[in-house]
Formats: sequence, C-alpha cells, structure tokens
Amino acid sequence: MGKRDLLNETITQIDFTSFDSSAIITAMQGMSFSSRETARAADILKKMVDDPDCTVILTLAGSTSAAGCQRVYADMVALGMVDAVVATGASIVDMDFFEALGFRHYKGSAAVDDRVLRGHYIDRIYDTFIDEDDLQTCDRTIGKIADSLPPGRYSSRAFIREMGRFLAEGGYDKPSLVRAAYERDVPIFCPAFSDSSAGFGLVLHQENREDYVSIDSVKDFRELTEIKLRSGQSGLFMIGGGVPKNFAQDTVVCAEMLGRDAPMHKYAVQITVADVRDGACSSSTLKEASSWGKVDTVYEQMVFAEATTVVPLLASYLYHNSGWKSREPRRWTRVFS
Repeated sequence: MGKRDLLNETITQIDFTSFDSSAIITAMQGMSFSSRETARAADILKKMVDDPDCTVILTLAGSTSAAGCQRVYADMVALGMVDAVVATGASIVDMDFFEALGFRHYKGSAAVDDRVLRGHYIDRIYDTFIDEDDLQTCDRTIGKIADSLPPGRYSSRAFIREMGRFLAEGGYDKPSLVRAAYERDVPIFCPAFSDSSAGFGLVLHQENREDYVSIDSVKDFRELTEIKLRSGQSGLFMIGGGVPKNFAQDTVVCAEMLGRDAPMHKYAVQITVADVRDGACSSSTLKEASSWGKVDTVYEQMVFAEATTVVPLLASYLYHNSGWKSREPRRWTRVFS
C-alpha cells in the first residue's frame, strides 16, 4: 500500500452551526451519568457566555483539533464566544495553523504497522494520519515568521499573533483559530510553545544566529494574569487538562502572590477522560482546584467523556441558545499593544 492509498480520505472539520443540538441536550437533562453531566455543562457554559462581566477562557489539550474539532474552536472565537485561549503548542501549530496553511489530517487506523507508516513519512495520532512532509513545511513556515521579526524575547501570545497576521495578510482563508484570534484581538497563550512544530521552526531560526527570537513563558504567565486581574469575573471551558488547564487556573494564585485581589474563576467546565485515582486527573478535579483557591464550586462541572463526542454538542447548544450575538468583545490583545 502506497502513501497515496494511506492518505486518501481527509478528516471532516465539524460545523456546529449546521445543526441544533438543543433537543439532545434538553433530553439529557432527564438522564443520568455523563448525559446529565453534559446537560449541566451546557447550562453552565450558557451562563458563562451570557454573563456580561465574564471573560471566557478556552483551554485546549490533546488532539481534538486534528480529530475534527479544529473548526469548532475557530468558530467559537470568530463568533465572539471566547475571549482568550490557552493551549498546547500542538493544538495551535501542528493542527490549527497546519490546516490553515492548506494541509489536512487524514482518516487512518490504529491497527496499522507503524513501521510502514514511518517508511512513507506518515505520522499517526491514534486513527488519524499526518503527512510528515507537510508538517515540516509548517515547521519551516514558523521559522520564516521568526526570521521576519526583530530579535528579542516574545511571549507566545505575541508570536502567535504574528502567525495570525501571516495568515490574514497572506490570504489564507480556511477556518482557523489562529487567524480568527488575530482578527478578533483574542490572545492565545501556549505555555509550552516549543513542544510542537513551533519548536522545530524556532530551532531552525536560531541556528547560526547570535541575535534571535525566543519565547518567554514567564511573560506568558504575567500577561495572562493581567487579563485575569482586569477581567474580574472569568469562566473556563477546558478541553482535556494538563498545562493549559493549570496555567489558566493558576492566574488567581499568581494575582494573590502579586498582592492583588482576583476572584476565583466563577464558572468552570472540563471535558476529560483522565482518571482521578492517581491524584492527577489532568491537573486535579475542579472541586479539588477550589482548595487551591483557583475555581469556585457553585458553577463547575466535570464531564468524563471523549471530547470529540461532546464538544460539538455543547458548541451547537451555545450557538442556538446563548446570547453570544450581543456579547461585547473584550479584545484583550490590545492591552499589550
């Protein structure tokens, strides 16, 4: 089987505006287990988006963008449902920016000989395939963006904004979280930015240079904390957990360390398959986070489900039931202009 045979069917990026999940979510309110948790999560997300004083922060970990949810996150930002994003570098670069450049993820199989895939220069994310040649083009594009900037220390937020500018000014018109965030002045933070194609691109950029662009993750933390301080009320919509979840939650603690008052995140919804029994659960359950002073427990909901099965339903419910059309854009990026 050749490379073209393996990369012959692309992943469909789901459009949550094309269907109305309201009836499903309403029916789930009368059920139990993950269904009722999902319905309560939808209600909390609606409160979050409808609250005129609330800054909505989306956190992304895992590979849901590659699996078909990339457009969900892009459209949520484009429609004004989200005011800031904290994500893994892979979610932003290897998945969103990658697709924005015109490359695609492909339907594959987990029951495959990975040595065969390596021979064809194909990377695998469970049952999803990626052309490594395309991915390296993405890496080099990051390097070229860095080459175009004055040397110095940048927050990942500042660098990702330049990625968005590259897409917008370059005429790349595919749905993209990076481009939508640039156009809506929504900041994107990647605390571990180099753990992605961005890392390879920045290494290429720094090779044989004395003065170069570098990413300052502490600057990220300070900038996101500043947004929390200025926003007052805030809500978290967390896909997966890990570094993005903890980074966003820790802004409350950071504000306290700075001697400034910031309320705990008022709303919090997490979609995860992580287990609680090892004490981790992708940076703790939300109730546990309350003991650290991060999240209030009045409007919080854990949903233990694989995110691609739940996120489109929640986004569609918000689209058809929340007051996103009348939300005032926060445009937090302008704070750092």
